[in-house]
Amino acid sequence: MSKIKVLSSLATKEAYLELVPQFEKATGHTIATTWAGTVDIMKRMAAGEIYDLLIASSAAIDELIKLGKIAPGSRTDMARTGIGIAVRAGASRPSIKSGDGLRKALLAAKTVGYSTGPSGVYLAGLFDRLGVGPEVKAKTKTVASGLTVGSIVVTGEAELGFQQISELCHVEGIDYIGPLPPDVQHVTMFSSGIVAGAKEADAARALVKFITSPAVADAYKKRGMEPG
Repeated sequence: MSKIKVLSSLATKEAYLELVPQFEKATGHTIATTWAGTVDIMKRMAAGEIYDLLIASSAAIDELIKLGKIAPGSRTDMARTGIGIAVRAGASRPSIKSGDGLRKALLAAKTVGYSTGPSGVYLAGLFDRLGVGPEVKAKTKTVASGLTVGSIVVTGEAELGFQQISELCHVEGIDYIGPLPPDVQHVTMFSSGIVAGAKEADAARALVKFITSPAVADAYKKRGMEPG
């Protein structure tokens, strides 16, 4: 049996943690997973760290294929998710039903939290387009790569928090308000890719087949993700 080394972003973590023990029990393989944010993932891959499988945004996977770090043709889409909004449990919930409502909530909030991952990159541009970029930047609280925004919403460090829905909706101590309004929403696909030269490529492909099979779709759906 093989030991599969996986480097993964956090967006699919909750579903992944449900599915991996099932795969290990069924196959006898063991899995060692390193969790990291997108920025850290790119640094680790550039530094030549050794893994068998990578899970990240499809954009990151595609970039790493171009760089020769991920085997061509091995990208497999897992699930997509939009960006969600949260406040500390029991806090006042702003009405955010449109881009204009979001703009007003951002101006009213004392502090705003978002990540350095795909959602954070999109949000920074969105805030500029809404005409509140400088104001929000002045009161932004970010989290280090690999940490969740929910952690600073729980403590009150960020009054209004934004991150991938799958990373927010399950956090204890916060109230998940819902997704960004449709007129400003951004959906990110998260995918897997076999690392170029992977020692356990066959076992990694078996893992991918398991965690992307139709039979496990509910593991993603109940965490705010749409499979495939």
